[in-house]
Amino acid sequence: MFKLISFKFAIAAMLVILSLVILFHLLVLTEIIPYNIVWGGKFQSVHQMRSFEAFSVLVNAFMILVVAIKGQVLKLTISDKIINTLLWAFVVLFALNTIGNLLAKSIAETVVFTPLTFVSAILCFRIVMRDKN
Repeated sequence: MFKLISFKFAIAAMLVILSLVILFHLLVLTEIIPYNIVWGGKFQSVHQMRSFEAFSVLVNAFMILVVAIKGQVLKLTISDKIINTLLWAFVVLFALNTIGNLLAKSIAETVVFTPLTFVSAILCFRIVMRDKN
């Protein structure tokens, strides 16, 4: 797999994906995109959606920061052990999210976000395994 997906490609792809995901969540927050197609269609109110979507934007921004540090796009001195632990958490998060998307009530969430979270899990795995190749 390491020969199929380069470390640099995995970093760039994750930064693009995460940026687009933030844009998507901002569009949901502003109700340009209907909120019933996210989070398994479980929101009961606009207030509830805003809380979850704001949290999503923050988590994705944090993920961008971690990926950018690992890829040395940002030159911050943070322990590689901490960054790798966070990346492993992202692998698990994306894998679990893939399962959740498969079970979503929204067809759009299942069709669009299942492959996206699956690819994200693979890319994060490739990034965290940089030192193993």
